[in-house]
Amino acid sequence: MNKNTLSICVYCGSRHGAKPAYTQAAVALGRAIGQRGWQLVYGGGKVGLMGEVADATLAAGGRVVGVIPQALQDREVGHTGLHEMHVVQTMHQRKQLMAERADIFIALPGGIGTLEELYEVWTWRQLGYHDQPIGLLNTAGYYDALLAFMDHTVAEGFLSADQRANLVVGTEPVPLLAQLAAAVSAAGGLDDYSKT
Repeated sequence: MNKNTLSICVYCGSRHGAKPAYTQAAVALGRAIGQRGWQLVYGGGKVGLMGEVADATLAAGGRVVGVIPQALQDREVGHTGLHEMHVVQTMHQRKQLMAERADIFIALPGGIGTLEELYEVWTWRQLGYHDQPIGLLNTAGYYDALLAFMDHTVAEGFLSADQRANLVVGTEPVPLLAQLAAAVSAAGGLDDYSKT
C-alpha cells in the first residue's frame, strides 16, 4: 500500500439479516472504498454482508484482501475473485493478519463473530496495541441497544468515557468512512483523505 491508499478492515455478518437496509449499507460502504481506490480487508467470505461489501468494492475498482480459516474455506464459502486470499489455520491468525493490514476498522451489522472482532480490536486500542480509528455503522438502529449498554458500562465505572469515545458511531456508511479517514490524516500527518 502506498501513502495515498487506505486499507479498510470491515467486520460484518455472513448473513444478510432481516432488513434490506443492512445489505444496502454493505454495498454503499464497499462502493465508497472502491471508488476511492482504497483496499478492503475482510474475512474472505462470499456470503451475506461479507460477500456484498467485497463485491461492491471490486465492482467500483478497489482492491480486496480476504483472510479465511481453512475450516471455512473447506465449506466452500471463500470468495474466489479477490486480489489476495490468505487461508490460515485459526481464527486468531485470521484476526491478527486482518489487523496488521488495516488503517481503519469498521463494524457493520453482524452476529457474535462480528461483535467478537469489534470488541477485540477495541480492546487492543485501549491497551495501546494500535491507534487506528474504529467505527461502528449503526444501520437502521441495529446497534442501539448495544450502544446503550456501553454507556451503562461507563456510568457503572467499568469503562472510561475516553475509551467509549474511541468507538466512532455513524448511521450512514459514506460519512462514517470519511470521518474515520480524516482521523487517520489528523493522527499521522498523511494526505487529507477526508476530501476523497
